[in-house]
Amino acid sequence: MNKILSSSVIALSLAMASVHLYANDKVVQRDTSKVTHIQEIRNATIKVTYADTTFLIDPMFAKKGFYEGFPDTHRSYLRNPLVDLPIKPETILEGVDAVIVTHTHLDHWDDAAQATIPKNMPLFVQNKEDQKIIQSQGFKDVRVLTQATFEGIKLTKTGGQHGTDAMYRIPKLKAGLGEAMGVVFEAAGHETVYVAGDTIWRSEVDQAIQTFKPDVIVLNTGNALVDGFKESIIMGKEDTYHATQKAPNAKVVAVHMDAIRGGPTCLNN
Repeated sequence: MNKILSSSVIALSLAMASVHLYANDKVVQRDTSKVTHIQEIRNATIKVTYADTTFLIDPMFAKKGFYEGFPDTHRSYLRNPLVDLPIKPETILEGVDAVIVTHTHLDHWDDAAQATIPKNMPLFVQNKEDQKIIQSQGFKDVRVLTQATFEGIKLTKTGGQHGTDAMYRIPKLKAGLGEAMGVVFEAAGHETVYVAGDTIWRSEVDQAIQTFKPDVIVLNTGNALVDGFKESIIMGKEDTYHATQKAPNAKVVAVHMDAIRGGPTCLNN
């Protein structure tokens, strides 16, 4: 039975010894006895402590209401973020070894984070365009991720799409949505963790689950809506349920919900 876990601030100690079914119906043992710690801070901002290394993912540090609502989105008259950071930025950064920016939308990489994070911090990004943007902000160690090893941890970029095909057929909307990546974390003795990023459910997500057999899946599930479409630009509760069916042995962690106005999905749902 899957565990669907969500909270405005959660710290999860995730550890279990497990047996997984791989391709060709071969059962192989995977040692997952060591602890993974995931802390949701706000919205898509999380800390993943994995194999004695701590990653900060998609930092947004602004105070409550600092930014105008995103144009052409659900209830865009509300200012973002909707809630304050529960932890001071300086405290969030304690122990962080590297930052992962899945894409440079404001709710994943904002001015406040840029001003607080040390300029020599290693950062992983999805492509050369984002690398150039973040380098222009003064950061010295910005790495384009396809597959890399960092402190003995294998990091692999995964695909997705930040909205439906119909949305991407509209040039202005396509430009606004842009690209976004997910990341898989692998290390001997540890659970495999898949952070899907800002994507709807697509074949790339299915492929990542099939290929990596993650023990932990982190999904952005706020069901964010743009004007003129019933479909979301990220996942919603149906996708979260779908994940429990596709990966029945995985722990599913739902984030990116209440803190940014763009969709109707909330923690109560």
